[in-house]
Amino acid sequence: MKILSKITFAALLITGVACSQKPTQEPEKVEINLMIKSEKVGEYAGKDVFKYTLNNGTMQVELSNFGGLISRIEAPDKNGNLENVTLTMDSVEEYLTRQNPFFGATAGRVANRIANAEFTLDGTKYTLAKTNGDNHLHGGVEGFNKKVWTGEPYSNDSTIGVKMTYLSPDGEEGYPGNLETTLWMELTTDNTLRIRFEATTDKKTIVNLTNHTYFNLSGVKGDVKDHEFQFWADYYTPVDEELIPTGEVKDVTGTPFDFRTPKILGDQMEANGEGFDHNMVMKLEKSPDMKHFVRVKHPVSGRVMDMYSDNNGVQFYTANFLSDFAGADGITYGQHWGFCLESQNWPDAINHDNFPSPVLNPGEKYEHTIEYKFSVEQ
Repeated sequence: MKILSKITFAALLITGVACSQKPTQEPEKVEINLMIKSEKVGEYAGKDVFKYTLNNGTMQVELSNFGGLISRIEAPDKNGNLENVTLTMDSVEEYLTRQNPFFGATAGRVANRIANAEFTLDGTKYTLAKTNGDNHLHGGVEGFNKKVWTGEPYSNDSTIGVKMTYLSPDGEEGYPGNLETTLWMELTTDNTLRIRFEATTDKKTIVNLTNHTYFNLSGVKGDVKDHEFQFWADYYTPVDEELIPTGEVKDVTGTPFDFRTPKILGDQMEANGEGFDHNMVMKLEKSPDMKHFVRVKHPVSGRVMDMYSDNNGVQFYTANFLSDFAGADGITYGQHWGFCLESQNWPDAINHDNFPSPVLNPGEKYEHTIEYKFSVEQ
């Protein structure tokens, strides 16, 4: 199935002409073609798996209803060369059978770590799968990254995308409540990849959803240490040896976490020892306001990615545990070949009273929006 939406803008170019006079030249017409291509690529757990390709004429994004997946992003460099800027595999079909470190996936019900794989709500203790040492990570053994969502492509004059829904039943992976989740992934005419989540529950539960794409703005030509980062974050949450937050909220001043002015990632990684896998604090309290979280630039290619979100933090991960992974296009990914900017609530928040609460009650709606805007600079 292919959906094609063609938009034509007429621009009047008038110089030194009075309002009562006719324009001296014909309007310039600019055509922008927005295309969605939908293709069945396999089955998983008895359900159809699709690959969706979004194309706005400048860049291209590949999605799947398996795992709410972003499987590829192709963006131009300063010379107009279109290249993939994510760590991925050659096809969506590979995701159905091959283990990978959450490349491009939707992480849930609760992204990041929960200490000791347990939490308590209203006096009831819930026990989860230990998938990261003694801790719970990214929703469990079969989290949202391994579910087949119901997908529905859509388009309008400025946006093309796919709406996906998934009902997580009460007790799935140990979580309480039937959680109805809706995910929109869309590409706009101004090269913004927008991800929106909504969720409701019929029983008190906890929710923290995000996307886990590994970016590499070089076109995946090496590690990401040459990328330049700027975070609008005054604080971060320190972690223990198991990467569980200690509960402290620490000022970034005088630390390798101070990216408030642009810094080369490799310099900060060296100062920090072994890269980053930490929550950068973007808001101390919840609010619906969209905030400019991060700006990343790859100086050689000129590619720039600006990230915006309405959430409280972003997990900054520099692929510390990645090693010799046979990725797409015959490329072997090594340590630090990608970075993740996982917009989210703070990790292990349910076990820290001073962290923003991840609790969702019946009658409430969980809402979360992420935007990645791509551009180039010479």
